[in-house]
Amino acid sequence: MEQRRPPEYILEVFADPTSIKDVVRGILHTIFFHRYFPSLRPSTIEVLDLTLPFVTDPELETLIDTRVYQLVRQLSSTTSPNSSVRGQIGVQFFEKRRRKAGGLGWFTSGGKAEEEICWEIWRLEVTLATPKTETERTKVIKAMEMTLQKTAMKIVGIVNQNKDHIPPITTSETNPFPYQINLNPRIDKPIGMY
Repeated sequence: MEQRRPPEYILEVFADPTSIKDVVRGILHTIFFHRYFPSLRPSTIEVLDLTLPFVTDPELETLIDTRVYQLVRQLSSTTSPNSSVRGQIGVQFFEKRRRKAGGLGWFTSGGKAEEEICWEIWRLEVTLATPKTETERTKVIKAMEMTLQKTAMKIVGIVNQNKDHIPPITTSETNPFPYQINLNPRIDKPIGMY
């Protein structure tokens, strides 16, 4: 049986060096707020005069902060003649499924009784702009505000319209769906797809 490719949602954000951390963190927290199923106390964060949801889970916050730091470091070390550079962060959500016994019985699973199957992918394409003049800076600020609001609304639209592919919760674990946040994920095949 061939596995279906999970839905993939592509988001684009635009930021300058002073705002990139907050913009990317805000978008990632917005995604997780809508796809992270453990009980959580609603919280918010202000980014460029826009109030965004914030997931107060220490493990998730640490992972998001680590990936954002890695992305910023990568973008800062890349030079571009046109004063903007691009990078990507991918978020994948998985469900745990029992492995089906095959040919050689329980020896084929490598000792694992479960496998993780990707059910949703988010790709955040980040453009870092470095304005050279005050006029350029004003334009970049307006573009950042506009793309951040547009991206946040796009996330809300996607999560409200696309629910049928979310697997049922079949475990009593705190987080029923494992996730990964990857820097510059491969485009052709998401992790977890075989």
